[in-house]
Amino acid sequence: MKLYVEPATRPLSGTVTIPGDKSIGHRALLFSLLSQTPIRVLGLGDGADNGRSAKAIAALGARIERDGAALVITGTGLDGMCRPTMHVDCGNSGTTIRLLCGLLAGQRFATTLVGDESLSKRPMRRVIEPLAMMGAHITGQGTGADVTPPLTVGPVDRALTAIDYKLPMASAQVKTAILLAGLSAAGETSVTEPGPSRDHSERMLAYLGAPLVTHGLRTTIDTRGWNRHLAGSGFEVPADPSSSAFLVAAALIAGAGEVRLPNICVNPTRTGFLDAIKAMGGAVELEDPRMAGPEPVATVVVRGAARELRGTEIAGDLAVRSIDELPILAILAARARGTTVVRNAEELKVKESDRIATTCAMLRAFGIACEIHEDGFTVEGRPDRPFDPARVHAQGDHRIAMAAAVAGLVASGATQVDDADNVATSYPGFASALSGLGATIRSE
Repeated sequence: MKLYVEPATRPLSGTVTIPGDKSIGHRALLFSLLSQTPIRVLGLGDGADNGRSAKAIAALGARIERDGAALVITGTGLDGMCRPTMHVDCGNSGTTIRLLCGLLAGQRFATTLVGDESLSKRPMRRVIEPLAMMGAHITGQGTGADVTPPLTVGPVDRALTAIDYKLPMASAQVKTAILLAGLSAAGETSVTEPGPSRDHSERMLAYLGAPLVTHGLRTTIDTRGWNRHLAGSGFEVPADPSSSAFLVAAALIAGAGEVRLPNICVNPTRTGFLDAIKAMGGAVELEDPRMAGPEPVATVVVRGAARELRGTEIAGDLAVRSIDELPILAILAARARGTTVVRNAEELKVKESDRIATTCAMLRAFGIACEIHEDGFTVEGRPDRPFDPARVHAQGDHRIAMAAAVAGLVASGATQVDDADNVATSYPGFASALSGLGATIRSE
């Protein structure tokens, strides 16, 4: 797929409904498999990634039925999963494959997890090693620096061993895999992070009745005396803040009469991009705050003409909390006065692409000066004149494709984005949403 974008001729305006959050959607689906009562899941996006998690739990024995806009999932409980009749295809979803490693680690049968070409290159040792310490059997491809899919998980013939594990990096996926395996371990399994990562798993597992306690950066599952019963009534999946970031950025750099994005998840572990925008001098408002089950939500609002942004530093916890939004934050940095430095973002290298390299290549295509570092990049802002017209190759990375499309709004001519097929993995309606706000964009 290709995206074609024309420079914006007027401020953006309108209300857009953003798809359900992918991270929460994955967990709502996968954790529903473990419930001994039917779970009603409302608000799931229609992206391909969440679809992979849905097919995975069906292969493991869950029954999924449509009820209006909701899915009703009848799970198997911890001990009722079935051996899949064929390989489980995780597509492009790193969350699906890594969380399944933890979910399946204590099962008495073997499951083979496969993925597309991109996923088959992504590192899995970081999740395999702690699970192996617990007694899980997981094998994959490669014997060198890392292990890649396909992965075969299981079988085991006894309860897993509880561990006290310190993560070498803040990773919600690895943390979740260990906690899920901890449900099948004897005793107290603890995970300590070096910094905060997304806590959707902790919130959702606690909601289902898991024996989970969090103290600061340390989370513990203690199965001693637990009846292995998980149950709930339903999950409301709020709108994805990572997808909303692209429309927020578009409104900030092109100007906005008023752009409203309702029902956005504003969990503090996911709003790093809003904090980075505030540090740049951008104005974004949160209205109508409420709780959607275990998650806080609000309407995100951008109003007024594009204002001058200023360069800033995005590092430490802020980099972790905005890791998926760094490509679009790089576009805002390119419109800011001064220099923006991104540090402590090594995790970008193992996303759908090496996002340090692909983000800088995208910026350079628009004529923006960008320097690559081992753990991030530096951007020299260009606030006084438009970007150069560009042809950007997204390298199959949906976030690079969408960031480049937003950049095209402030270029001096037409922008073409190639290899944008994977936009469908997270935000299938991205082009129509941007068009609905008044941008000129088409896909083919």
